[in-house]
Amino acid sequence: MPLYAKRLDDLGVEGSFTFGAEIARAIAAGRDVVRLTIGEPDFDSAPHVNEAGIAEIRRGNTHYSDPQGILPLRQAIATYVARTRGIPVEPDRVIVLSGAKPSISLTIQTYVDPGDEVICPAPGFAIYEGWTTFMGGVPVPLRLREERDFAFTAEDLAAVITPKTKLIMLCSPSNPTGGVLPASLLAEVAAVIRERCRPDVRVYSDEIYEHIVFDGAVHASIASQPGMAERTVIASGASKGFAMTGWRLGWAVLPTADEAQTFKRQVIQTTSCVAPFTQEAGRVALESPASYDQIARMVESFRARRDWVVPALNAIPGVTCRSPHGAFYVFPNIAGVCRTLGVLDAYDALPADARRQTSPSRLFQLFALYRHGVAVLHRESFGVRGAEGQHYVRLSIATSMDQLREGVARIAAAAADRAGFAQFMTEPESRR
Repeated sequence: MPLYAKRLDDLGVEGSFTFGAEIARAIAAGRDVVRLTIGEPDFDSAPHVNEAGIAEIRRGNTHYSDPQGILPLRQAIATYVARTRGIPVEPDRVIVLSGAKPSISLTIQTYVDPGDEVICPAPGFAIYEGWTTFMGGVPVPLRLREERDFAFTAEDLAAVITPKTKLIMLCSPSNPTGGVLPASLLAEVAAVIRERCRPDVRVYSDEIYEHIVFDGAVHASIASQPGMAERTVIASGASKGFAMTGWRLGWAVLPTADEAQTFKRQVIQTTSCVAPFTQEAGRVALESPASYDQIARMVESFRARRDWVVPALNAIPGVTCRSPHGAFYVFPNIAGVCRTLGVLDAYDALPADARRQTSPSRLFQLFALYRHGVAVLHRESFGVRGAEGQHYVRLSIATSMDQLREGVARIAAAAADRAGFAQFMTEPESRR
């Protein structure tokens, strides 16, 4: 009898955290590394938010709280979501969680039985796919196309809906592409869902990057479309827009109060509750005008970085990069680099077992790290299904301009180092 349950093989991993072990090895070997991997704002949580949390700790608000979330925060979330999405929201439909990420697993655990199909954006946040397979569901990729600024069409969605569809995962603004789904497209998507899907099919709308949009874009939620609030799980949180990653505070708005109670039951059986002082700080973040002033400054900084990094990447022979409309990532196509460096030929020459464990973009990722000291994430970090023949890397621009300039310079050097790549393929690091 094996030590570990077989289903653990189906859970997968999140590349931005697991690649940290490779970065640590490169640093231990003496390599200076520019890290363009972690999706975390390089801003601290706002002073007025910090002071609110500290004050709660000092007054002894450090005990268990309602597993669904304290009522003042749920009321603040309901008010905020109702105002920004233009839909009625009651506090009893809100669940407060330790970050936005738990809502993904809770949604899949709640609605998906073995054999059910879950439509996932490809590329997309890898744990959509991982939790689906872990629960015995079948991930169905919905291709986000570069030529459409990493969006899809209503027809694309209709083509992958079947009688087995139980859950549709959407993410806008997108991780990893920065693509944004406009309200006009969401109206068409909603029409397809209403026409093709049973009423018990749910949409998971990942809106964690809702505050980070550029070029006059306005965040739009599919829940705002007619007939969709009663089908949609709206997920967001404090990590990205409010720069509160370490506070671990997220929330979901469920279609019904009964579904919120189902989530609550699972929270009781796992994490029990979110710290009450964290929740009070989150309430202040949502309600204070000062929070939105800080968000505006942060978003302007991300926009300026985007406006520098996209042309700089496009200037590298073999790289093409779309300008994202949201989030703080760029997702350049490195197919040309893979051809000129010999990455595709090297990959094809690997034994079959080795090819199954890697990809051309993974080989470039490792080469860029170990030989040129720049850390990026490869395409398969964002879902394996639908990734065949795609050669992309993700860069986080949530870092300083100095680091971005140095990182892009190192990518350019790696992209021109054919001899270095050939040598790298003879060394152990290329087999990781």
